[in-house]
Amino acid sequence: MYFFYIYYFCAGGYNKRVDFKAKLKDVPELPGVYIMSDGSGEIIYVGKAKNLRARLRQYFYESGNRTAKVMAMLEHVADFRYIICPSEVDALLTENNLIKKHKPRYNILLKDDKAYPFLRIDLHEDFPRIQLVRKLRNDGAKYFGPYMQSVNIRDIFDLIHTAFRVRDCSRDMSKPSRPCLNLHLGRCLAPCSGDVTREEYAEEIKKVISFLRGNDKEVERVLTERMEKFAAEENFEVAIKYRHKLKVLDNLVRKQVSALPQDLNLDIFAYETNGVLGAVNMLVVRGGKLVGGDNRVFGAADNDLDSFLYQHYSATLPVADEIVTDNVTDSDSLERALSALAGRTLRVVTPHQGVRRQLLDLSHSNARDALEKHGSEEERKALRTEGAVAQLAELLDLPVLPNRIEAYDISHISGTDKVASMAVFEGGAPRKAHYRKFRIKTVEGNNDFACMKEALTRRLRRLEEGEDESFATPPDLILIDGGKGQLAYALEALDECGRRDLEILSLAKREEEVFLGSQPKKSIMLPRDSVALQMLQRVRDEAHRFAITYHRNLRSSHISESVLLGIDGIGKKRAAALLRAFGSAENVKRARREDIAALEGFSEKTADDILAALNGAALSQDGAEDGGNGGDTPEAMQSGASVGTTPTEEE
Repeated sequence: MYFFYIYYFCAGGYNKRVDFKAKLKDVPELPGVYIMSDGSGEIIYVGKAKNLRARLRQYFYESGNRTAKVMAMLEHVADFRYIICPSEVDALLTENNLIKKHKPRYNILLKDDKAYPFLRIDLHEDFPRIQLVRKLRNDGAKYFGPYMQSVNIRDIFDLIHTAFRVRDCSRDMSKPSRPCLNLHLGRCLAPCSGDVTREEYAEEIKKVISFLRGNDKEVERVLTERMEKFAAEENFEVAIKYRHKLKVLDNLVRKQVSALPQDLNLDIFAYETNGVLGAVNMLVVRGGKLVGGDNRVFGAADNDLDSFLYQHYSATLPVADEIVTDNVTDSDSLERALSALAGRTLRVVTPHQGVRRQLLDLSHSNARDALEKHGSEEERKALRTEGAVAQLAELLDLPVLPNRIEAYDISHISGTDKVASMAVFEGGAPRKAHYRKFRIKTVEGNNDFACMKEALTRRLRRLEEGEDESFATPPDLILIDGGKGQLAYALEALDECGRRDLEILSLAKREEEVFLGSQPKKSIMLPRDSVALQMLQRVRDEAHRFAITYHRNLRSSHISESVLLGIDGIGKKRAAALLRAFGSAENVKRARREDIAALEGFSEKTADDILAALNGAALSQDGAEDGGNGGDTPEAMQSGASVGTTPTEEE
């Protein structure tokens, strides 16, 4: 463990350093709110906790669970203070008020809350009507929604007024008036006429509420009867309109989530982050149907949704019966706070299986998709490349921005045909013209460590030559695949070449642990959500792909040579000439007689003998495995001089 000592600058100069380890001893183990500020005193983050001391210790002591954004935030934290609260619910409310007041840049801020459409029915009215609204009020009326992108609320509104005889006017119902055309069209009971009792009208409203709660059968029955009636009367134009309404209803019915009660209302929330941005997805289930969803993308350090959910429902009163999520720290406190907002009991649940878990997984998929597609294509590319490079430098505290990263990998089969690859990324993107490959010359048997040392030694010794642009360009960071063992041998190569000024990093596959050459005994766990780790994985995987491709091509060339050497009259010199001209034994087999005879030292008879031998014998599958030789000439493969050759850019 270690603790942070942070200096911060105020108007009068540098203050004495803040000893967070000592300060944490005075923090109580009580619920409350903590406030983090930077060197200028600006509040940059507000959080809540059941146990203030335990929560703050998670920040200021080393932990593999911190996100990349939290680690970046801690670089700017100069001090903290706290407010003790009577309960966790009070802490949530205090946190929400402070966030609204100070708008800290590392908190999720609901700056532009979206106004989703709802349907409103006020049962306190004598003859209620269905209203389209975008603002929920705590007025005792019933609200249904929100209706988002996948469901057109106007279609729902129109279905209601087509199937049920309820008013859509704003007339004063206290005194009788002449009914409108809707009475004659069968679309309204016309309570304005004074001939309809409140009880009769209330029965029709009950059917509307039943439909909005998921019961589609009555609407389907009414629409079908009317369509058939008008069709029988040969009023086909009107019948077609009812058929269209049935299609709209069918599209709505298809959104029914199997295994959910038809009257169940859920709000599902999921959070995903790439270490730079975070995305919250909301899915809405109403009447057992998945009626919409929405995404929000933030640049915040939060990795839980307690604060976001309270902000969201403070602006839009909760309509759901259950809130489904796995990203809250204190579901009980949140449940009590939201129930108080709604004026009724709400449940906050974290499912582990069943249909709710499936819906939550779907919400996570939508949040990840929102992150991947956020911003323009250029912005997304910049985040994966230059952004990842900058984040890597920040997370590892590298003295130099690792703009040029060289990655090395070894490939062989049981110690035979050993090769190494050098993949080069600049600005987080591959620079394939600078890729290089090595035939391992000095290592006997199966020894990946020694192979890595040889490849690095040969590469570093060519730094000063200047003949090859790639080798003459020093790397800002060297990446090798492996753990402490591989790193130790790689450091020996740096020592022998006098280049300990270069930073080297090993990335172990199992846990994705990072070991730096400057701190070889210390294991570093980069946040799994960070674009920096994702970039390192891409670089490592590219070096691995390139090494395997070269090894396969090399094996293929050896097999081709052995096939050619089995032909009477063909020795090493002629076999090399054939491979130089045609690339492989398989290509020689398909070559024309005159092309072979045209080679220096060959005759028409020799060409006939070669073609007869190759077409009379079946080449092994390995011989035809990988056409081409990855850009190496047969001379280079024979001599082992493939170092420094420009590779073929194969995917």
